[in-house]
Amino acid sequence: MQIDLIIFDCDGVLIDSEIISAKMLIAELAGMGVQIDLPFVAQHFLGRSYPTVMKVIKQDFGVHLPPEFEENYRNRLLAAFAQGLLPIPHIHALLSSLQTPWCVATSSSPRRADQSLTITGLRALVGDRLFTASEVPNGKPAPDLFLHAAAKMGAPPARCLVIEDSLNGIKAALAAQMPVWRFTGGSHLQGALDDEPDGAKPALRFARFHDFPALFQSALTPKAPQP
Repeated sequence: MQIDLIIFDCDGVLIDSEIISAKMLIAELAGMGVQIDLPFVAQHFLGRSYPTVMKVIKQDFGVHLPPEFEENYRNRLLAAFAQGLLPIPHIHALLSSLQTPWCVATSSSPRRADQSLTITGLRALVGDRLFTASEVPNGKPAPDLFLHAAAKMGAPPARCLVIEDSLNGIKAALAAQMPVWRFTGGSHLQGALDDEPDGAKPALRFARFHDFPALFQSALTPKAPQP
């Protein structure tokens, strides 16, 4: 590979937030008469923006959520984050030491991304290298967000490496014609790694950011021709 930019997803990659937000969403929707479980959330909602989630709820369950639902859900979720959100192990050290340019591209709202990164002590490291789905017409699995991040950072898409946890994120990276690695170390994927269908298969899977530097260096190193 020749890589000019590493694009990290946020939820489930930099911060261990997906299990908290999934449980919160299940509880909030149950109060509206919508019964879903963790596998449903993983299949349909993981890696997608809030408007897309609400569209699925309306289409699949015929439920029109009141205007105040979103604000109430976001406020309770951020309160839960303040009580128990943690960064993914080793990510602070990795981001502090990376020599290759990097940025963050997330389906989270700007407010949620800003506060969750602040809670986990990563906000100052990320700085202005944060891009959200609010900046593009279509969220994941469309390629828009990753292409937007690459353009803002001045990197050709083919020379961007995406680090994702969700199938929708992997699909978005592949649609952007970017190589993608799947991070499987988040709490939401432990013991429940979903099948990767055609169109959502990463080039590599890894579960610890402690291992990332060696994996990345190996990927960049030219391989000797076979005799």
